[in-house]
Amino acid sequence: MSSAVPVLERPTRIIAEPVAIPTAVPVASSGRTRVVGSAVLRLAKPLLAFALLLGAWELAPRFGLVDEVFLPPFSTVVQAFVELAGNGQLAEHTSASLTRSVTGFSFALVLAVPVGIAIAWYKPISDFLNPVLELFRNTAALALLPVFVLILGIGETSKIALIGYATFFPILLNTITGVRTVDPLLVKSAVSLGFSPLRLFQKVILPAAIPSIFTGIRMAAAGSILVLIAAEMIGARAGLGYLITAAQQNFQIPQMYAGIVAISLIGLGFNFALVALERRLSRWRTAPTNA
Repeated sequence: MSSAVPVLERPTRIIAEPVAIPTAVPVASSGRTRVVGSAVLRLAKPLLAFALLLGAWELAPRFGLVDEVFLPPFSTVVQAFVELAGNGQLAEHTSASLTRSVTGFSFALVLAVPVGIAIAWYKPISDFLNPVLELFRNTAALALLPVFVLILGIGETSKIALIGYATFFPILLNTITGVRTVDPLLVKSAVSLGFSPLRLFQKVILPAAIPSIFTGIRMAAAGSILVLIAAEMIGARAGLGYLITAAQQNFQIPQMYAGIVAISLIGLGFNFALVALERRLSRWRTAPTNA
């Protein structure tokens, strides 16, 4: 008998094809990208609005839509602004205006916040001071300009006092509103935890009232610039209000608009600084602060 010899088959080589492994996108990097994109979008919108405004200002006089004598193109105003900055006049007038504005505003701030807290927190003080405050609150500051000049003279004191008077009431009223609208549950919870009156004020009342107080401070800062310009138009020899009036009387229209632009830039600077300070002091809030 013949025995069959088994035939060994050649082994087949199995080659596994590489499998593509998806690369994971880092979550942190994606989050940073979204934050940056959102910040750029928020910045682009106001910049676009400013660009459209300045473009209209530049083109309207050049195409004859308005009289170029009374509204020169924006590039002409920028040139006048640069000239005033170069010869030192802009710095001199800006320094005089800022000194008056900041001094009067500081006096109002130091006085209005404690008085507002006292009126909101203690009813006897509120009953005693409210009639007088209502009387002066409804009297326009500019209507009292001749009175301040007659009593305090035509110098710096009357201008600083007028600014302090005009900025006192927005801060006062918003301080009163902020303290009176504190959530009663927060106060009750703090009292139940054994907070003393001073600690209750420091940890609960004042932090909760900060947004309203800063609303008044921002309103007062804008008002201080407006009242200052009006006060400087009478009996001043330096300041942006004086610069605007002198340029208008001498028919230096580009210089007049340059002074107006300088006032606008100062107002924007005040607002941005106060918004940044408010956000820093109220970081505990979950809702974002509107500028």
